[in-house]
Parts: sequence; C-alpha cells; structure tokens
Amino acid sequence: MQESTSTQSTTGPIHLPSGRLPAEVQVIELVKHFAKHEAVKGISFTIGRGEIFGLLGPNGAGKSTTINMMCGYLAPTSGDTLVDELSIKQHPYKVKSLLGVVPQEIALYKEMNSLENLNFFGQLYGMSSKERKERAAEVLEFVGLYDRRKEPLKTFSGGMQRRINMAVAMIHRPQFLMMDEPTVGVDPQSRENIFETIEKLRDQGTTILYTTHYMEEAERLCNHIAIMDDGKIIAMGTLEQLLKLRDQSREVARPHGLQELFIQLTGRTLRD
Repeated sequence: MQESTSTQSTTGPIHLPSGRLPAEVQVIELVKHFAKHEAVKGISFTIGRGEIFGLLGPNGAGKSTTINMMCGYLAPTSGDTLVDELSIKQHPYKVKSLLGVVPQEIALYKEMNSLENLNFFGQLYGMSSKERKERAAEVLEFVGLYDRRKEPLKTFSGGMQRRINMAVAMIHRPQFLMMDEPTVGVDPQSRENIFETIEKLRDQGTTILYTTHYMEEAERLCNHIAIMDDGKIIAMGTLEQLLKLRDQSREVARPHGLQELFIQLTGRTLRD
C-alpha cells in the first residue's frame, strides 16, 4: 500500500505547546536482578532539557529493561529515575503523566482506526472529549496521517503503524518521550519521515530517549550517546567525544565512525 507522506511544518521556541518546559531526566544507579541474573548493573546518566539522548547496545545489553524501569513498567531492584526531580518510585502517577513511551512492538488496536485508537489512549490519560478530539487531529497532522484517520490500522503498512504508535505516545503532550527502536522493519521513506518527526519534536522542546541498533540514526539524531553492554554503560559522551575515543584506541580504526567504536567496545560475537 502506498504511504501518505504529507507533513505539517512546525517551528518554534524551545518549549512545549502547553507552556511547560521540557523535562530534565536523571537515571541514578539503576539495578535490576532477575533471579540470579543481573540484567542492569548500576547505571547512571542525565538527559538535558530538550535533547535527544541515544542509548545503544547489542541484543541483551539491558536497554529495554532500563527503559521499562525508567517509565515505571518494571520495579528496579535498586536505584531510581527522576523526571524534573520527581521520583518514578515515589510519584509514579505524576511522572507517568509527564512521559510518553513508543514501544519496540506496535501497541495498537488494529481493528480500530487512528482516531479511535487516539481517543482510547487519550481517555487513559484523563483527557476531556474536546481535548482528545483536538489533540488527535494535531498529532495525526504532525505524523502526516490525518487524511487516513478513518481507515482501520490493519490496512496500514508497518511504517504507517509505527507513525501512529508515535502519535499515541504524543497524545497528552509529554515532556519526556522514550522511543525504543521506532524504525525497526520500516522502509527508507518511512524512516526518513520518522526522523523528521523526531527532529520537530526536539525543536519544539521535547526531551527524548532514543534506542536503536542503527548507528547512522544515532549519529544523525542524538546530542549525547551512551553505549551499553552486559548491563553496564561502557562509553558515554557526544558523538565527537566518542569518535575521539575510537581514534585513540590501540586497534586500527577503520573509517566507519560510531559503528566501528561500537564493534570495538562490544565485540564481534553475534547476539541473538
């Protein structure tokens, strides 16, 4: 099926349309044990207001477990996440009202259309009927799918469904958006549309955590990047700082930017 590619041009100062500031996020010594397995081993980092922070790592590194703890889906063994100094452990409902999550798996009702999905999830956030109607139109314009709003999602391509997945996470105007591999399985045109949407969100002032296996995505989008493996952060900094680390490696650095550093740090063993 041919995808709709219309987008809405959005520019503006670094604040959310609601007038709220983008969130600052602090991850403090997060640890998670599953029986005898320590999946996350005391990681800490800070995401500045209105920046895109990339969390990279091979399969099994602990990225999804970290995200699930940060948004309150999973209780940490120890440690905490603060969103604008509010603890997810102590104030879970307040924090959840400030954040949106774009999960790796598409979490939509595919028999329903876009408007019905957005209305349902808006109700879960306690939005009024008027708010839901107005905001649904806004986010569908934002992801370029307003003209397909009444078609059931089961007729949408994978890329279109991923864009609706993003729209659902944006319905309540979150100050902090977590995106777990949002471009998996989509074609180049859909990836480019998703990138443009993320860049617009950043320019509007939304703070974003972004996980990906594609190094070129992190190079394009992220202000700061953390590389995670075996439950630990093994390198962190701006792209320029990480590339200097690569160039200082004792190994011969081939000209593949962040990808070469990633392989140097995490090894060449396949992770399935």
